[in-house]
Amino acid sequence: MSRLYSDIFTSRPASAAVAANPKFELAGVNFWYPGKQALFDVTLTIPEKAVVAFIGPSGCGKSTLLRMMNRMNDLIDGCKHTGRVQLDGQDIYAANVNLVDLRRRVGMVFQKSNPFPKSIYENVIFGPRVAGVKDRSRLDYLVERCLKQAALWNEVKDRLNTSALALSGGQQQRLCIARALATDPQVLLMDEPASALDPKSTNAIEDLIGDLSQQYTIVIVTHNMQQAARVSDMTAFFYEGHVVEFNPTQQLFTKPDKKQTEDYITGRFG
Repeated sequence: MSRLYSDIFTSRPASAAVAANPKFELAGVNFWYPGKQALFDVTLTIPEKAVVAFIGPSGCGKSTLLRMMNRMNDLIDGCKHTGRVQLDGQDIYAANVNLVDLRRRVGMVFQKSNPFPKSIYENVIFGPRVAGVKDRSRLDYLVERCLKQAALWNEVKDRLNTSALALSGGQQQRLCIARALATDPQVLLMDEPASALDPKSTNAIEDLIGDLSQQYTIVIVTHNMQQAARVSDMTAFFYEGHVVEFNPTQQLFTKPDKKQTEDYITGRFG
């Protein structure tokens, strides 16, 4: 066992999530930006209510694949892909897929917190309001429920009508998570959600991921390998657009199948 990660796993029980039903199934996925191929023959099965981490050097395709999972790359002109991306057995790139519904089911939290220049309350209910929810008692319930899920309620319950921009960086990121939860997603995609935060706020986000994994499937992109080891059930190591290895996190970090994985997690390259 690598001494670098031994303390993380010594007291951590093995997760049963890796044996769960598949939530996302990706098979033979290739992706091109204009003039450049970014992903090569990616095949992964992401279990339901598991935390899956994508690790690897910058530019290796982690965020590209994450954005494919709720079709955020559709917003970039000139991109194309081949292969299959299925959510609950349905191809999310089929012509009849409703993108609004897909992005409700598959929420996203970005690297930089992006609260709207509105009140805390209005931030949380933005998605439900767009979806047509008007009942005030229902909206009040959603605000309290989602802020509690995001471990933010006790900090802001007395100032829900104040600007979200007045919150600290860590609070803003948890607010963005609450906003994503308000649409009742099944999956949360998190692209470096703690990279811009201080250690205390990072710990809060990691604790939150653990709590949310009881109800949601979570996929997190992170450059912090110790963070991946702490929060995830399974980890995929990417290099130059290829998935080099995808295994239960403890196995990948302590007894990796591939020499290239071992070299990366021990700092020999990357």
